[in-house]
Amino acid sequence: MSISGTMANALSGLHAAARGAELVSANIANASTEGYGRRSLELSAALVGGRGAGVQIDGVARAHDAALTGARRQADAAAGAADARAAFYAGLSDAIGLPETGGSLSGRIAGFEAALASATAQPESEAALAAVRDAAAVLAGKFNGLDDAIQGARMAAEAEIAAGVGQLNDALARVEALNTDIVRTAASGHDTAALQDRRQALIDGISGLVALRQVARENGAVALYTETGTSLLDGRAAVFSFAEAGVITADMRVEDGRLSDLYVGGRAIDFSDAAGPMAGGRLAALFEQRDALAPAAQQSLDALARDLIERFQNAGLDPTQPPGAAGLFTDSGAALDPADESGLAGRISVNPAVDPAAGGALWRLRDGLGAVAPGTGYDTVLLNGCADAMQAARTPASGPFSARPGSAADLAARFLSSVAAAGETAAAEQSYTATRRTALQMAELAGGVDTDTELQDLLRLEEAYAANAKVLQTASALIDLLMEI
Repeated sequence: MSISGTMANALSGLHAAARGAELVSANIANASTEGYGRRSLELSAALVGGRGAGVQIDGVARAHDAALTGARRQADAAAGAADARAAFYAGLSDAIGLPETGGSLSGRIAGFEAALASATAQPESEAALAAVRDAAAVLAGKFNGLDDAIQGARMAAEAEIAAGVGQLNDALARVEALNTDIVRTAASGHDTAALQDRRQALIDGISGLVALRQVARENGAVALYTETGTSLLDGRAAVFSFAEAGVITADMRVEDGRLSDLYVGGRAIDFSDAAGPMAGGRLAALFEQRDALAPAAQQSLDALARDLIERFQNAGLDPTQPPGAAGLFTDSGAALDPADESGLAGRISVNPAVDPAAGGALWRLRDGLGAVAPGTGYDTVLLNGCADAMQAARTPASGPFSARPGSAADLAARFLSSVAAAGETAAAEQSYTATRRTALQMAELAGGVDTDTELQDLLRLEEAYAANAKVLQTASALIDLLMEI
């Protein structure tokens, strides 16, 4: 081999070693960067006239396990959905409260029953009657507060849906633009690894919202589909639309057009089907929270409120009242209308006839809501009847409660139990999906940058660089020697 050929080989080796060291440095610097794919040089023998002429750099390879990344993205979607469900039930359980705490629904019922018992023992005491009125108002207020909590959960889901749709549209548009950049960059012979890193990070962000799968296309582009086959991006990105409601009330449903569906290409997405076009992911779980989980809880709560009102509106409890008149608990001051139960928990209130601040009188708790004048002050028939009404085993006229009758306290305990059971199931699913996601993330990271291996590679590159430099030095010395002859 000629001296010039030797120098050309050594120079190509120096260039490859320097480029390799550059990649090793980038790998180490980005070892903890999400979405970063380990880089490595693709090398081959350079040939000139059929003979070896050193080494040539064919390109930069980006390490990526597509199957593992796809599994991890599915886990991201499942975890996002489980987190949303668990958070809803945890919030609702906290709002209802544990039975042993005074501020819970069960605690408010117990406080009202205790006030009735105290007033029965001293019916002439205005303070005891005031305590009954106050305890009744606090109990009604607890129902009102739970109604607010449920509507608040629906509004929180609504706001997060709107934000998620905006994030989804933005990310899909960016992936579409990156597809174009990657295809163009690859066609010009340049490295696309950094662009692929950015694209992977964007797709990872989408995977928490929507369960998706990635399909490779020509020249480095990708297409995105939901797990059930709806196109998110294939050449052009899909555009989703959603109209956020400013306020949500208990009677608002997507079926009557008062709440927005999610639309793509003018077509509404059905989230009620577990195998629907956008099933899986946090976005679907938020629609479930707004349109199914929260309304179901509202239905149960309204049934409890109706049961409480009916316990004191039954004929015969208060002989001073005509049949069908409002009892101690009312629907915004009026008698119960069975055909207007939706949102009743938010409207339940104490009859103004027993509220001095509203023109009523406390003695009516003892002598009858329809009484025109106070009685002897020692009549306990109505107070005992109210206490018995709370203890009576009734079967609610509505709601998902079993046919087994129960007292007001029993029914409230069943409501909490059903929410707690659903919450435990959601928490178990959350734990499982989080563990699975973490395991897949660790497996994905294990196939990423290993700094120990990178440092070993760097040492080998330094040795190769030094060897090629020594060849150049030797060739240079030979040329100098020849020039001296």
